[in-house]
Amino acid sequence: MWRTVLVLVLLVAGLGGWWLSAGRSPGYPRGETRFATGVPRGVYDRYGQLLQAHVSQTMPGVRLALDSTDGSVENLSRVVTGQDTFAIATADAVAAYQGAGKDRLRAIARLYDDYLQLIVPAGSPVHRTADLKGLRVGVGLPQSGVNLVTRRLLTAAGLDPDHDITAVPAGVSDGSDELREGKLDAFFWSGGLPTSALTDLSDRFRIRIVPLADLSEALHKTEGDGVDAYRAATMPKGTYPNAEPKDAVATMAVPNLLVTRDDADPGLVEGMTRAVIDSRDQIGAQVHAAQLVDLRTAVYTDPLPLHEGAARYYRSVKP
Repeated sequence: MWRTVLVLVLLVAGLGGWWLSAGRSPGYPRGETRFATGVPRGVYDRYGQLLQAHVSQTMPGVRLALDSTDGSVENLSRVVTGQDTFAIATADAVAAYQGAGKDRLRAIARLYDDYLQLIVPAGSPVHRTADLKGLRVGVGLPQSGVNLVTRRLLTAAGLDPDHDITAVPAGVSDGSDELREGKLDAFFWSGGLPTSALTDLSDRFRIRIVPLADLSEALHKTEGDGVDAYRAATMPKGTYPNAEPKDAVATMAVPNLLVTRDDADPGLVEGMTRAVIDSRDQIGAQVHAAQLVDLRTAVYTDPLPLHEGAARYYRSVKP
């Protein structure tokens, strides 16, 4: 008799432990999930590193593995093909993307804006984009959002990107090094403010930021994908303290989106959405652009619909 009672006690205890364990289930799959960021020393790269650290603390069992890439266009391809579950991409790159499976892309949040930047040596004769004719120009890496918008900016300025300049594929790190070494006359960059690679460059080499606002109207006409992704913007005075001009610079900006695929686990996506919003102040202390991540604007993810897991999070915190 006592043996029967002991077996029943052990069975009840085991069920109780299972019940408590199930109650503590995080509601998402554990294990490694991959995140496509961008070029080394770019803002995507640093944002991904800091988000990775936050996720490791707030989503037990999830290991966020980061993949360096050329940028937005490659990131979208990697998500569509299942190489990465999450990625950052600019809204213009999303709108222009024509790869198979585009209809499977979903948004998690609008993050911060990238500012379009044209960097030249301080003594350069280039004062507007049209002045680049005949020069060696860094146009971004082949599968980057920088390359996409650079080609559009050059076209808007009346230049043929394939014939009127010597186009050099270079990200912000290579572009900075090659400008300083005299191998480039100028390079384009699209990134959050400030971009650390440009801060470092301006500390070692005199640079100037060329205004791009004069191309705003013409740039909109080059999009051709039905999405008005660009807005007028001003780089604040002192963004790069050692760069010229010392005053604010009129340019344009494009939003960044955190994206995933329609079949990503809703619980995992909901947790990632919460991590993005909750980490704003922590990440923003080191990546100033991330200070602009905001619950009120995060849901504006045009041209992509929200993933169901992200929508579930936003409904849960709606006042």
